[in-house]
Amino acid sequence: MEFATLLSLQSIGETNALEAVERDTVSRPRLLLADDNPAMLDHVSKMLREKFEIVAALRDGASVLREYARLRPEVLVLDITMGELGGIELAQQLRDAGCDARIVFLTVHEDHDFVNAALGAGGSAYVVKSRLGMDLLLAIKAALAGKLFVSPSLLYAAD
Repeated sequence: MEFATLLSLQSIGETNALEAVERDTVSRPRLLLADDNPAMLDHVSKMLREKFEIVAALRDGASVLREYARLRPEVLVLDITMGELGGIELAQQLRDAGCDARIVFLTVHEDHDFVNAALGAGGSAYVVKSRLGMDLLLAIKAALAGKLFVSPSLLYAAD
């Protein structure tokens, strides 16, 4: 947007011209959601759609494999347990196929073995569903910034 446009935005009462420019010129990151629970998919989609473009909400890993190349999301939010093809195996297959999207795991599993497997499969973040409202947005932002995120409830000091 040009300087003249910024001035016109200010003159028509735009309270924050910079925000208006960002809305018009910066695309929202594209997310693909996958969870076998339709209620969870709906909830997460509603929670994230203001800040991200939800390109698909899928119920199984096979659908993610079919749709990833066509949709090209920047972030995949994957459940770990999704029937025949779970999130960890799915992440490994996607990485082997050259997937460069950030992967955020969203799961009920509060076990360190799952955390290690998920991060080992190329995950950027691990969020437990019990902390969904507190952690998911932070996890996605961290993943987009190239950082790792693990729900704080899983962090502990060694004895």
